[in-house]
Amino acid sequence: MRRNHATQYFAYPGYDFDRLRREAPAQYEAYTDLVPDAWTHLRIDVSGATARFYVGGAAQPVLIVRDLKRGPQAHGTVGLWVGIGTNGHFRNLAIRPQ
Repeated sequence: MRRNHATQYFAYPGYDFDRLRREAPAQYEAYTDLVPDAWTHLRIDVSGATARFYVGGAAQPVLIVRDLKRGPQAHGTVGLWVGIGTNGHFRNLAIRPQ
């Protein structure tokens, strides 16, 4: 079951992963293959209230969220989370309008 948490969507403050798991099990998270101690390519495409998450250069998204909790007009920050006690390194991070 824990492997299915590899890719997750949540929107603080009101929609943490515990709430989303409780109210919509498996809808906001998905399995993806991850290799420890290796760079993982991630692309997130957002259009309106829909986000598509691509991992490892995949042609198909590993997760599609069709109801982003802040709505299609939202603006603000993007967060990448790697877990408590886990080291995370990011490079070549770019946010581009479509």
